[in-house]
Amino acid sequence: MDDARTRMVRELLEGSAWVDRTRAFARTLGSAGHDPGGLLLVGTPVEEPWHLTAHLADEARWSGRPELEPTLVRHRVPPGAPGHLAVGLRRLEAARRGETVFVVAPDDSGEALLERVHDARRAGATVLALESGDRELRGLAHEALTVAAGPEGPWPRAALRPDGLVVPGPLAFETAQHLVSLAAGETPARSGAWRGFTDRLSRLLDVVSGPVRTG
Repeated sequence: MDDARTRMVRELLEGSAWVDRTRAFARTLGSAGHDPGGLLLVGTPVEEPWHLTAHLADEARWSGRPELEPTLVRHRVPPGAPGHLAVGLRRLEAARRGETVFVVAPDDSGEALLERVHDARRAGATVLALESGDRELRGLAHEALTVAAGPEGPWPRAALRPDGLVVPGPLAFETAQHLVSLAAGETPARSGAWRGFTDRLSRLLDVVSGPVRTG
């Protein structure tokens, strides 16, 4: 992560509305009430949510909250895939009350996925969506966070939409996934130890890119 992008993320976090909106979405994720294994994470036919799967798995371990460990649901399962990577869309057909279907859609969700998500909601599953403008998906979700990419360069502090966030640059969706996973893993004890959400992300940025150079 280069200095310009690191600065951007740090500045984003100075806007309390950004933090509040991300936390509100993550709070729904953390309080959905699913058992371990009941968080079903699914992407689109084009893009699988590998990054968010890994981030949430890390947060589940670090926060001691096994219910955040996601089950990756895939549109196409390649032959010979290991068990934890061999869960297909049929798993959504079995989703019921006490489970959460979390759709991560940086592009079009596709009719086949939307039909299954609709059925899962009717069966009692909680539906969450992190998306970039898919109105039909947003309409199916109990809680949705819309992420839009804005131009590079200086960003407006009020970079919020009524239905979500505007993130500068091409890594908008990836940045939002980082923020959601970090917020989902927050606990009161852990928040105190790390001095809260913003400090935790600042520490992560320091590890990834080193402290921002001011000279």
